[in-house]
Amino acid sequence: MRKYSMLACLLSAAFLALPTNAQTTSPYRFAGVDVPAPLPVQNVQDIYWGKTVDDPYRFLEQVKDPSVVTWMRGQADATDAILKRLPGRQTLLNTLKEKDLIAGTVVSSIQRTTGNRWFYLKRLQGQSQAKLVWRDGVNGEEKLLVDPEVLTKEKGKPYAIQSFHPSPDGKLMAYGMHASGSEIGSMFVIDVATGQLVVPPIDRVRFAGASWRENSSGLFFSRLRPGFESMKSTERFADTGRYYLDLRQPNPDHLIFNASMYPQLKLPSFATGAIAELPGSDMAAMVVYFGVDRRLAMYVAKLEDVLAQKAQWRAVFNQSADVREVDVGHGFVYLRSALNAPRFKILKLKVPELDLSTAETLLPESEGVLRAMSVTQDALYVTRREGVNTSLLRIQTSSASSPAVQKLSLPLDGNVTVVGSPDHSELVVAISSWTQALRRYVYSAGSAQFVRLNLAPPVEPVQKVEIVAREVMVPSHDGVKVPVSIIMRSDVVLNGQNPTILYGYGAYGNTEEPGRSSGVITWVERGGIYAFAHVRGGGALGSQWHEAGHKTTKYNTWKDGIAAAEWLIANGYTRASKLGIYGGSAGGIFVGRAITERPDLFAVAVPSVPVLDMVRSEQRANGVANIPEYGTVKVEAEFHALLRNSSYHSVKNSLRYPATMLMHGVNDSRVDVWQSLKFASRLADAQKGAQPVLLRLDYDAGHGSGSSSDQGMQRTADLQAFMLWQMGEAEFQPDCSTLCAKETQTN
Repeated sequence: MRKYSMLACLLSAAFLALPTNAQTTSPYRFAGVDVPAPLPVQNVQDIYWGKTVDDPYRFLEQVKDPSVVTWMRGQADATDAILKRLPGRQTLLNTLKEKDLIAGTVVSSIQRTTGNRWFYLKRLQGQSQAKLVWRDGVNGEEKLLVDPEVLTKEKGKPYAIQSFHPSPDGKLMAYGMHASGSEIGSMFVIDVATGQLVVPPIDRVRFAGASWRENSSGLFFSRLRPGFESMKSTERFADTGRYYLDLRQPNPDHLIFNASMYPQLKLPSFATGAIAELPGSDMAAMVVYFGVDRRLAMYVAKLEDVLAQKAQWRAVFNQSADVREVDVGHGFVYLRSALNAPRFKILKLKVPELDLSTAETLLPESEGVLRAMSVTQDALYVTRREGVNTSLLRIQTSSASSPAVQKLSLPLDGNVTVVGSPDHSELVVAISSWTQALRRYVYSAGSAQFVRLNLAPPVEPVQKVEIVAREVMVPSHDGVKVPVSIIMRSDVVLNGQNPTILYGYGAYGNTEEPGRSSGVITWVERGGIYAFAHVRGGGALGSQWHEAGHKTTKYNTWKDGIAAAEWLIANGYTRASKLGIYGGSAGGIFVGRAITERPDLFAVAVPSVPVLDMVRSEQRANGVANIPEYGTVKVEAEFHALLRNSSYHSVKNSLRYPATMLMHGVNDSRVDVWQSLKFASRLADAQKGAQPVLLRLDYDAGHGSGSSSDQGMQRTADLQAFMLWQMGEAEFQPDCSTLCAKETQTN
């Protein structure tokens, strides 16, 4: 465990391996632009489990310190100036904008209420931000409900709707409005018919997860503690509360649950309880989330006692049941569990008994990975990953005998997601693939037909060239085969000359599902290759795939990435000087450790909103909640794993690393921006200007949600232009005849 800290700049033998820029003030020069050098080292040494760990840039965690603020602005301005000097960047941006216009109107987040009102987000062709609209019935007249652009113009900074929750009768709407990419904002409750506020805006909302009473008289929602802003970072999101807003006697401060309110449950401070009315009973159900841990717990109690803050919670299951998803309908609670079933199984519990020991297995584990489930009025639908594609299963829940499982014949192959409701028999089905744009259908069991759902005029993307997707299995360092999806032009020649982006994530059991991306298509159309490595830590092959890449096995994530890079080079897809690596958030580990372990494999790297200092990961605002995924320095084996997986601590002096651009939203509350600041400083100082290390900082963005389409296109154009510049593509080389006269000599 950690024992003590020492003061800065210790003159010890260990210090010889540290950055040596204490006297360096001269900027590094790239593309004719002066990039500020890292600020002088202020080393701190910690001892964990007998191991001394240096932290030369810990002071950068104080992002409001005036000297840090000034340095950040200098970095952001220099990066912006460099990107604007790359000749091909504007062409990329124009192409992305053209594709956005051709793609037409974008519809997302469809919800349907008991009274058959449809609510969804809609971004009109050429517009930057989605609006909330509604209609009575699928063929009813569409009406605008909330336009965030009104606030954007009024306040002078970008606003976005990050979630919305209609009441069951469709007459009221609760929605979250957030500024400048922040995940912390306000919840509004309005009358759908008039658009007028029902109660004043409610602040301190982060992931409201609102759940309405069946009679629409009130709603449950989540909210941060009062004064969270002034708390130290590790406590900021602790004890997040579940509140109840009774619209007959509105009191937004009516707290009904947080972890400390019921100590007998022995929940960690970062646990949150999503409380909702349990249909067909007088009880409330609470599903407990343990930070990023996918294993849930569930409790029930009398609803009136919950509202009176005196609930006697009864456990339905705890984390040992390995339940990953819960849905309710037909008088049952349905569970998707990985217990002794790494590819998952579906269980059914009867309400109100809810006895796990008598659970019925509706769908046992099979070869495919059960991804998700959704209840409708008369069935349970389950999506199952079968290789790269997804199948759709229908389970007839009303059957008195053994439930019949039907595999539906889909209108096309691809990645399938569904949205169902216990109030309706129809199912909304979305299908996409790496090369096929998303299409939506309404499936009716009565007719057994998939009818195209067009809430906006359908537009098929224009394909300039034939694009194909290949699925390969790549042997990793230990012989385990890792799935890799490769998207490229059909006429690409495997001669090792193709600019290639290797993307990876590998955390929380998440999977990069097939979906057509304008950014990917833009890269591929100009002759590039885009490879998605489904590395361990993700969920491509089930819960065991996740467990093989987290905590003490996390190294498999980035070693799988290295194996994918080696395979692409060995098989002629690309070569090291044409290979870039990209990943975001937890994918920062994938990128950062791949380039620090094997810098020779890559020409360029782009970590986005990345986790890079694993030893200090717990100290960020969202860090404690991530202990279930990464581990803690308080456990010896996990500390050593954290250090091994920490890109920041893996940088060595005088090595030449790939050119690197770190992209980060300054308002990020999941991965604090100092994670990028520290790594950029360490990497830049280690090379003394031998390679560009840039910080692309967006002061109107956070972790990514809430960003406008314009912000997204700018980010994609910058990423690809930077990579193509560093890959030596002629049309992306700045004119250095005069601009670069004073270029860093070692570059």
